[in-house]
Amino acid sequence: MELLSEYPVPEHARDVKAEAREFAKEHIEPVAADYYESGEYPWEVLEAGMDAGLVAQDLGEEVGGKGYDLQQVLAIAEEMYRADAGIALTLQLASFGAEIVEDHGSEAQAEEYLRPVAENEQITGLAVSEPETGSDLAGMTTSAEKDGDEWVLNGEKYWIGNGVEADWVTLYAKTDDDPNNRYGNYSMFIVPTDVAGYDAEHIPEKMGFRASKQAHIVLDDCRIPEDHLIGAEGAGFYMLAEFFNHGRIIVAGHGIGLAAAAIEEAWEFVHDREAFGRTVDEFQAVQHKLADMQLSFQSARSLSWDAAERVANQEDAGYWAALAKTAGTEAATECSQKGMQLHGGRSVLLENRISRVFRDARIPVIYEGANDIQRNLIYRQTPQ
Repeated sequence: MELLSEYPVPEHARDVKAEAREFAKEHIEPVAADYYESGEYPWEVLEAGMDAGLVAQDLGEEVGGKGYDLQQVLAIAEEMYRADAGIALTLQLASFGAEIVEDHGSEAQAEEYLRPVAENEQITGLAVSEPETGSDLAGMTTSAEKDGDEWVLNGEKYWIGNGVEADWVTLYAKTDDDPNNRYGNYSMFIVPTDVAGYDAEHIPEKMGFRASKQAHIVLDDCRIPEDHLIGAEGAGFYMLAEFFNHGRIIVAGHGIGLAAAAIEEAWEFVHDREAFGRTVDEFQAVQHKLADMQLSFQSARSLSWDAAERVANQEDAGYWAALAKTAGTEAATECSQKGMQLHGGRSVLLENRISRVFRDARIPVIYEGANDIQRNLIYRQTPQ
């Protein structure tokens, strides 16, 4: 069955969608189960993705990338996440946060830090979340204090993709403590991971997304030059808000890919299995579950592609991004849950892909702003 059809993907994104599908079939699907079992970082697949021109290519041509737009990156996401969420996330995190430097950094920063990422010589990461603070961007405590011509960083970051593997990270830290300007107290910095005072280790193993590695970072009097500040001091919150509007569209694609995988697995299983003298798909209750899965999937996919265009055009971006992220990721949880039910007792076997999809689908509803937070944003930003 063909769920990730070309429509409603815009024409300019269809070529890269086809490239991502071919890459996923050749390089991700054959090794997905092995990487899920081992929990190892998929360096070989990442390098293959770089060779295929599918990693970090949302960065502009002026720094060595291809300048893929939001819709092209979404097209890549839904194809790769259908193949395997953990490996797909590793490939997409290779440039995560670099876009903030591209949009707000200096030409010197772009040349020194963005070009190696766009040319696939380095990888990066984004350090925002903290052990005691997840979605509250104005509640982070990691600090950056000016000392002469340096910034001194102290604090902890948690759930940081590539925190161990990255060559540098874009880091969010508190630079002021004005109670009357809660959202203006934060700034963004470029932090090389080999600098003194930066220490990172992988967090304990996760139940899903096992091929993607997240880190716990400790910053202990970590000193960076003053020119590692990105853009204006105090503008970090607003940089992230803009960045996450784009990121949430891509996370909707994460959910769409996972939902497609769940439907495909369930469809094949019930059409091949017999019970009570007939194939399982002949039971009306089974047909209704498959119909409900497609209703959820198709609704979320249509919404996500509509939202992608609106966010790209800066049309109530926060509202549409929150809608898409919530719908796409919850379609994944619903479809994977029903897929487990349709597989019956065999659903719990690790060898069955549906069990992997089920566990992976529980994670995107949390990252990039938990869906309860998205519902707050939807309500507060509803166009009047």
